[in-house]
Amino acid sequence: MGFWTFLLVLYIILSISLYFLFPKTGQPGWKGLVPGLNFAEWCRLIGRSPWHAAWLLFPIVNIFIYAGMAVDMARSFGKYSFWHSALAVLFAPFYFAYLAFREEETYGGPTLVMEREYRAQIQEAKEKNNARQLQKLLEKNPYKKSATREWAEAVIFAVFAAAFIRMFLIEAYVIPTSSMEGSLLVGDFLFVSKAHYGIRMPETIAMVPLLHNRIPGLNIESYLEKPKLKYYRLPALQTIGRNDPVVFNFPEGDSVYVFPGRTWTIYDYRRGAVPPLMAKQIESGAKKLVTRPMDKKDHYIKRCIAIPGDSLEIRNRQVYINGQPGKNPLHLQYMYTVTFPEGPINTSNFSNWGISREDIILQQGPNAFVIVLSDEQKNKVQAMDPNIQIEPIDMGQLDNKPGKLFPHDPENFPGWTVDNFGPIYVPEKGATVKVSPENIALYRRIISAYEGNELSVRNGKVFINGQETDEYTFKQDYYWMMGDNRHNSEDARVWGFVPEDHIVGKPVIIWFSTREGSIRNGINWKRIFKMVGNLE
Repeated sequence: MGFWTFLLVLYIILSISLYFLFPKTGQPGWKGLVPGLNFAEWCRLIGRSPWHAAWLLFPIVNIFIYAGMAVDMARSFGKYSFWHSALAVLFAPFYFAYLAFREEETYGGPTLVMEREYRAQIQEAKEKNNARQLQKLLEKNPYKKSATREWAEAVIFAVFAAAFIRMFLIEAYVIPTSSMEGSLLVGDFLFVSKAHYGIRMPETIAMVPLLHNRIPGLNIESYLEKPKLKYYRLPALQTIGRNDPVVFNFPEGDSVYVFPGRTWTIYDYRRGAVPPLMAKQIESGAKKLVTRPMDKKDHYIKRCIAIPGDSLEIRNRQVYINGQPGKNPLHLQYMYTVTFPEGPINTSNFSNWGISREDIILQQGPNAFVIVLSDEQKNKVQAMDPNIQIEPIDMGQLDNKPGKLFPHDPENFPGWTVDNFGPIYVPEKGATVKVSPENIALYRRIISAYEGNELSVRNGKVFINGQETDEYTFKQDYYWMMGDNRHNSEDARVWGFVPEDHIVGKPVIIWFSTREGSIRNGINWKRIFKMVGNLE
């Protein structure tokens, strides 16, 4: 069911319940069926101005307005308990039908007006020092809440508000790996705006609040895959541009094996990328396959290198977009073999220079190391001693496992490495490309997984939804995402395109930062409250 279809069905059911409920308030039932008038009359029945219903036209705000109106309708029928309020908010159409069809339930009047009048009586008793009347009013006060209920409602509201903000507006993320160093460091805590690229409506609706996809301690998923809604996104405040950092759902994360520290996809396993000990657990059945809906896939953050309609190629490490050299991030990193002179190696300044332990990939002999460095870091390391040798690594020889890189078809796309990759076209919505057995690997996952078609190749021919074809028209935009740590980043060069519906939001600010991901190593004070847009 689509998002708007879901809302329409909910509205129709709610209007029908108001049709049956309004006669108990002295109003004709037909008012409950008239769009706009039904909500205006609802407001009047609880003691608010009919114009208060106009707030229901404002996205996101209307959720809170609707909840308040539902609670006040229940109170107008003399239902003041916590559970009646909860039922009114969560199941308003059915709760209103319950009030309508139970003969003993009666409308007592607009609750907000009656509450103001009751409080005025209490205040009058206080001013006249009428202790007996005051005590009587306080004892019979239907609007008084216990301390426990006050705390419970405060906690529920706080959780609801936090979940609401997290789901629709701003969410906090932490950088767990070095794939975006040195622009975004391990231990950076980010606020990510979900409005910039368009608020994405939730698809998975049965879930534990404030958790993404796992329940800590229980080691199980935090949601139910059904019921679910179809993808829908509100209009964007801005479009994704080249070199923008972007948070998105991991495209291949629909079928994963969850291990401590990270997840491996079934596609990693099939490509032989899973470490042997973990692969044995998968083969033995000790690790079960977990399937995830799109909005519950793991979150990744990378830099958008190419936008829909671009042609991309990497030649000798340099990215080319539409035949022209692309803009390189300021802190772009690559792997180097760093050979130190004999004797103790002073690495005390490495952390201050943004060189984390994760950046020291491996040791080759007593004084040689493979280290990930930016140009600035390379110059600082070289300045330690003119005898230090820093040599670039040939990734063509280091990273030459057939089929490791997208599109995982070395027969038709031979010789591709992380430093020499492509050319490749980034699909744009509405664009049509020629497809054949020779290039179908580029678009296989788009056609089948992301756009829901049946794809097969038989007898040298391509079939989509059972029909032979030599072309395909894309239904949505796609993006090409890469890390700034070009030699130590699992990015689009491994798993391909990022669909538009996987886009989560734009990182806007670093609100906290720890050294190398641990508070024990100290705090990166200079990075706190730094705008992410200034880290290009």
